[in-house]
Amino acid sequence: MKTLNKIMVAVDFSDYSLSAVHYAAHLAEDVGAALLLVNVINQRDLNMMKKVANEVPAFSFENYLEEMRKDREEGLQQMLKEAVRDRTVAKTIIRIGIPYQELLNVIEDKKPDLLIMATKGRSNLVDTIIGSCAQKMFRRSPIPVLSIRSDAAVV
Repeated sequence: MKTLNKIMVAVDFSDYSLSAVHYAAHLAEDVGAALLLVNVINQRDLNMMKKVANEVPAFSFENYLEEMRKDREEGLQQMLKEAVRDRTVAKTIIRIGIPYQELLNVIEDKKPDLLIMATKGRSNLVDTIIGSCAQKMFRRSPIPVLSIRSDAAVV
């Protein structure tokens, strides 16, 4: 079995992803691995907000995106504060794009050994069993993917 040196966690800020972060933090501590929390700002959402900016002159898309990045970085830091002990090296990444594609790009760039993600995120309409992003990652990920059940009680 390959040694785990770096564990990546896909974070969408749902309650499900919080469980995944807690689980990953415990696992990283147990095996001495670094932790990488990754959040992707969905390009689809940004495209919608660009349309709003075109129709409403008082709305600044640039300010919206800056605030979104700031809020997400604060959210990732809060998760790290709650879940990670001082002995674990932890970093965060925020990307913009199609979530599963950006997660694959981070895997290619940062070379983690394991991806941990919750089985269901924000969408209740598409792929209600495991979530569309998780389903795509299970099919395409070049590294092992550990699925954390949505009802897992990890704290």
